[in-house]
Amino acid sequence: MDLSTIIGIVSGIVLIVISILLGGSLLAFFDAASVMIVVGGTIAATLVAFPIPQVKDIIKLTQKTFANRDSNPGKIINDIITLANKARKEGLLSLEEATEALDDEFLKKGLMLVVDGTDPELVRNLLETELDFIEQRHKAGQGLFESMATAAPGFGMIGTLIGLINMLGSLDDPTTIGPSMAVALITTLYGSLIANLFFSPMANKLKVKSGEEILEREIMVEGLLSIQAGENPRIIEEKLKAFLPPSMRAGIGTGNGGED
Repeated sequence: MDLSTIIGIVSGIVLIVISILLGGSLLAFFDAASVMIVVGGTIAATLVAFPIPQVKDIIKLTQKTFANRDSNPGKIINDIITLANKARKEGLLSLEEATEALDDEFLKKGLMLVVDGTDPELVRNLLETELDFIEQRHKAGQGLFESMATAAPGFGMIGTLIGLINMLGSLDDPTTIGPSMAVALITTLYGSLIANLFFSPMANKLKVKSGEEILEREIMVEGLLSIQAGENPRIIEEKLKAFLPPSMRAGIGTGNGGED
């Protein structure tokens, strides 16, 4: 599980609940009509903006924000250096058996293209095309949450306007003005809360995870093409390290450097 997502959401809810309890009652901040307007309106707007199959993916996308993706570009670089050493000693064809030990389908596919003697430019085009479509799919998921983050506060305002209209319709009874105003403002609270604590941060978390995955894939593409070009493993190591910040380079290539 992604602890930062869990800690962020739980701490946000706890702090809001505590702040409410310090000055009032939780029941005073619950209104069924407001929930219907904000949640129902957000879902309706999302259905208008996106096709049903994509909206159905919201559960899967939410799970991704809570899942702890094992991002380790350093290990990928070390694996590529190992492959480069093997290719340098035994030739490219020797890498065919190495594909069986690979778990990553993208790396396995690229390595098979290299072993099959595919033109380097075609290898790059095929892998980068797949990379582009991976990124597009990720952006579609991010866009779903971003759209919901935009819609929720809007429906919060709509709920507030509805509450104010109802309040103005009963001005002849001054005792109802205070409670009616409170209910009207609760809708805005709901919209802002779910947008800023859930939808917007989740969209950004998906963006971060997507960036990590794309970086790993770019390292793979560059590493495979370098192996195909017959470059020295030490040169490949330095080239791939350039993808990472200095703080992440320690330990990469230790014991895996190329042999002259």
